[in-house]
Amino acid sequence: MKGVLLVNLGSPDSPTAKDVKPYLDEFLMDERVIDVPLWLRNIIVRGIILRNRPKKSAEAYKKIWWEEGSPLVVISERFTEKVQSKTDIPIALGMRYGSITIKNALQELKNKGVDEVLLVPLYPHYAMSSFETVVVKTMEEKAAYFPDMKITTLPAFYKNPDYIKILSESIQRELKDFEYDHVLFSYHGIPERHIKKSDPTKFHCKIDGSCCSTNSVAHNTCYRHQCFKMTELVKKELALSEDKVSLSFQSRLPNDPWLKPYTDFEFERFPKEGKKKLAVITPAFVADCLETLEEIAMEGKSQFQEAGGNDYKHIPCLNDSDEWVGLMAKWIKDWQADETLPA
Repeated sequence: MKGVLLVNLGSPDSPTAKDVKPYLDEFLMDERVIDVPLWLRNIIVRGIILRNRPKKSAEAYKKIWWEEGSPLVVISERFTEKVQSKTDIPIALGMRYGSITIKNALQELKNKGVDEVLLVPLYPHYAMSSFETVVVKTMEEKAAYFPDMKITTLPAFYKNPDYIKILSESIQRELKDFEYDHVLFSYHGIPERHIKKSDPTKFHCKIDGSCCSTNSVAHNTCYRHQCFKMTELVKKELALSEDKVSLSFQSRLPNDPWLKPYTDFEFERFPKEGKKKLAVITPAFVADCLETLEEIAMEGKSQFQEAGGNDYKHIPCLNDSDEWVGLMAKWIKDWQADETLPA
């Protein structure tokens, strides 16, 4: 019997330092997130970051926490329920980090008789710290507890025409009544070394502005290329002017080169160039979360306006929109019928 496992990032159980600390510990101790030797990761995470970061992060979570719980979790649960209503095979939700575990989700599917699973990492792009770690963790749980399960992974869908279409239509609706000078695609940042580590050729990715436009098998696992490609596809779909669109990368750790340009630097730069009406899109996420609701919608707006900007609009993620639910249901049905996966 077939079933589906949807997996997103995860969230602490509450916006308190007590619950944020173990969540951050699990997240940051992941070797695909902070990819240094274990002894050094222990020093960085448990010796430095976890001393002060949980309290600061808890305050950020409090700003965006909903009455029902973490926005990311609530939206993901709503999305799962809606997709389930449009399909006739079991669907379970797991999170890479936190108490809603992948193991429990797989057990839920097994209890319903599922022995063949479509794994859906809820990330449009491939990155070792997001898509890859979900796949690796799921396969570890399968090997340890569900050896007889067959698992197929839905590939990154950053350039899927149907996904680009519904993403573009969502953006267009939000821009309809907003007079903008510029549209910024802000993607989650990753260290530059992750790009080179994910390059199967070990020579193509140079992060020099040219390799992303040169065809290569490396693009299948290159987060940077995929972000640029998605931006170009949406820009073309919406016929956005070249000079009114750019991309940047947010959320980085200090003392380490991450993908550039940095989103916060762009917020300060735009008003100086006369771009004082800004719309910001966060297409690395399918569901709004701390990084979109607090870092971009709140902190980003303040930074932009303090730098001299006037009008600012954060465009929500697809969340549990009917169009996104319908597309996911279609992908599931195609796989269920003949194991066809979207390209």
